[in-house]
Amino acid sequence: MNQQTMQNLTLFDLLARSWRRPSAIADLRFSADDSAIAFASLDGTVAIAAVADQEPPESRIRVSHDLGQTTIRPREKPLVPLIATPRFADGDVPLATYAHSGFLVGAASGEVLHLTVGGEVAEPLAKIDGPIVAIDHSTRAGAIAVSNGHDVFLSCGEGDAMRLKRHATSSTDALAFSPGGRRLACSLGEGLSIWTVEGNAALIHNVPLSARPVSIRWSSDGTWLACALETGGFALVSLADGRADIVAGFPSPVRTVCWSHPANALFASGAFRIAGWSMVALPIGGEASGALETGRAGLVLVEAVAAHPEKKLIAAGYANGRITVAQIGARDELLVRPLGSTVTALAWSGDGRHLAIATVDGTAAIVTFPAQIFK
Repeated sequence: MNQQTMQNLTLFDLLARSWRRPSAIADLRFSADDSAIAFASLDGTVAIAAVADQEPPESRIRVSHDLGQTTIRPREKPLVPLIATPRFADGDVPLATYAHSGFLVGAASGEVLHLTVGGEVAEPLAKIDGPIVAIDHSTRAGAIAVSNGHDVFLSCGEGDAMRLKRHATSSTDALAFSPGGRRLACSLGEGLSIWTVEGNAALIHNVPLSARPVSIRWSSDGTWLACALETGGFALVSLADGRADIVAGFPSPVRTVCWSHPANALFASGAFRIAGWSMVALPIGGEASGALETGRAGLVLVEAVAAHPEKKLIAAGYANGRITVAQIGARDELLVRPLGSTVTALAWSGDGRHLAIATVDGTAAIVTFPAQIFK
């Protein structure tokens, strides 16, 4: 490799392992033990990659003795191929992390399937009527929640799933257990229902919203929910009283929201910069004092955000494929990839060493950062 080519390499070229799937990737999940990651594609298949890097960046870093300059050489070994599954549905399938090192897949057959990190499909854990469109699992509660788009079912082990007794007939295609597994939030048409699932499940709040929730994220202490809406921004819902505040004014629909526990902050996609707010002054009732100026504003929309689990950092993926990691509350940012296909999903591993990336052109990637890069 000549010197000119070396100079043109990006951080993504040097640090990422990247594969191409036949169709766009809609979602991704790390296993609980960070040993594997699953990528769900729009063709109804799932692909699994091992997180461990055969050529970790530390093994490729060199420091010159005379100038003290640090360089990293490109990878030399071929990548281990992804493990691809059979097709579970005609479109993308819902994914959830399961047990210590596996995943749950919601199939069009109505079966809740346990997918191992080796790509093997175990016996169904539960079955409902109709195709599964949403799924979540709580390790602490040992419970699985699934929806066929109309009804929500709970399963606390192998066997039949119990249907929540709801009077409403609105669609339900987003589910999320609270961090402790004691509460379950479900989209409900243009609204949100929150249930206690300890013992006999019971409704706590029915929360009307301005549009359909497309994703639900609990704060780490379980007191707030952030819901990306199909149109009109995102909603902040208080568990204490069920009050909802809509944060609007985004130039594009908000696809993802996330909470940063280290920074005590909330972030959303859908703007021309990384949009974030301190939890000390949440953007409710028109309050804007908690806004965090993070990264640099530009002319391209942010499509996905993911907060680092241990540091005050936020990763952002853009419509033009740009990927950055920014210091929360500052303009400093690390350019990981300058251009590419539109980013559809981002996620950090539990230890914050690996950033998983999914894109519209079917790219599935894992960026493994050297330990010293975020010091």
